Amino acid sequence: MAGEYSHRRPYTVMLVVPTGIGAAIGGYAGDALPVARAMATVADILITHPNVMNGAQLYWPLDNGFYVEGYGLDQFAAGAWGLRPGPGNRIALVFDQAIEETLFWRHRQVAEACRATLGLALQDYVVTDQPLGVRLCQADSGTSWGTLERPDSLLRAADRAISAGAQAIAVVARFPEELEEALVQAYRRGQGVDPVAGAEAVISHLVVRTFAIPCAHAPAFSPAPLDRTVAPKAAAEEIGYTFLPCVLAGLSRAPQFVTPGQGCRGDLWVDQVDAVVIPAGACGGSAVLSLSQTRALVVAVDANLTHLQVTPEALGIRATRVGNYLEAIGLLAAHKAGLDPAMLDSQVQPLAELPVDSPDPT
Repeated sequence: MAGEYSHRRPYTVMLVVPTGIGAAIGGYAGDALPVARAMATVADILITHPNVMNGAQLYWPLDNGFYVEGYGLDQFAAGAWGLRPGPGNRIALVFDQAIEETLFWRHRQVAEACRATLGLALQDYVVTDQPLGVRLCQADSGTSWGTLERPDSLLRAADRAISAGAQAIAVVARFPEELEEALVQAYRRGQGVDPVAGAEAVISHLVVRTFAIPCAHAPAFSPAPLDRTVAPKAAAEEIGYTFLPCVLAGLSRAPQFVTPGQGCRGDLWVDQVDAVVIPAGACGGSAVLSLSQTRALVVAVDANLTHLQVTPEALGIRATRVGNYLEAIGLLAAHKAGLDPAMLDSQVQPLAELPVDSPDPT
C-alpha cells in the first residue's frame, strides 16, 4: 500500500552448520540449501556460509543471503569485522600447480562458462608457484580436517590476484585420490563424514585470515566411477568433475569485510543479529560462543545430529531447543513478529506473582 513504512529494522538470522563434523543436514553437498531457502523467506537477512550453500554444480541465489566464509563468520560474530553488501565482486581463480593439464583445462572451461552463461565478473587466473600438497586427516571423533604442505605458495598466489584487482578469491586445489575406501563409501551412502570438508576449511580460512577478503574453495578430483547406490544427499557430487560453479556464484555476491574504523551506513554488525540457528550438538564454535553473549536468540536443532556432543547446556548457553528445522523456522517467525512462542500452544499458563524481598528492618 502506498505510503506504508516501518520503523522495524531488518530481522537478521545466522544459519550455521559446522564443516566436517558429519552433520545429518548440511554435512553433504548443499543438502542444507533447502533449509536456507525456507529460512530466507522468514528472515529479512540470512547470514550463512559456503558449507550450507555449496552444492557442487548446483546452487540457488538468495537475494537476502550473505555468503560468508567460516573464519569471516567468526570475526563478524566477535564484533571484529562488519559485512558490507555490494553489487557484485570481481573474482580471481587460484589454481594449484598440482592439477594435471586435462583437469586444469576442464576447470578453466567451467570458469569461462560461468562468465558466458551467468555473466560473472572473473579476472585472469593465477597458478601457484608450488604444488600446495593437500593432506586429508580424520580425528578420533570422526571429524575431518587437513593440512597444506605449501601454504606460502597459496598466499603468494592470492596476493598476486588481489594486487591485480580481485575482490574475492576462488581456490581450486588438487585433492588426494587415495581416500580410505570405507570412509568414501559411507559418505556416498549418506552415512559418513565428508572426508574433504575439513581441509577445504583450512584453505579458505588461511586466505580470509591473511587478506580479509571473501574466499571459498573447490576441490579438484578425477571423476568418480558410476555408483548406482549413491544416496540422494551425496548425489550432487556425482553429476560432474567440478565443484566450482556454486563457489563462483556464491563469491560473486559475498559481502566484503570491514573493520569498525571503516564502517559506514548500510554495513551489518553483530549487534544487528536477532537469532542464530545451530545443530544442538555443535555449539562450541567461535561464532556461536560469541553470539551467545549478545541479545540474539540461540536456536538449537535436535534433529541435526553430528559427530560432536557439545550441547548448549554443557557450555552454559541459554538456548531454545527445537526438534527440527521446520520448528526452528516457526520459532523465528514468532520471534520476528514479537510473539511469545508459548502463546501458539493449546495450553497457556497463567501469569504468576514474583515475590519481592522485604526490606531489612535494621
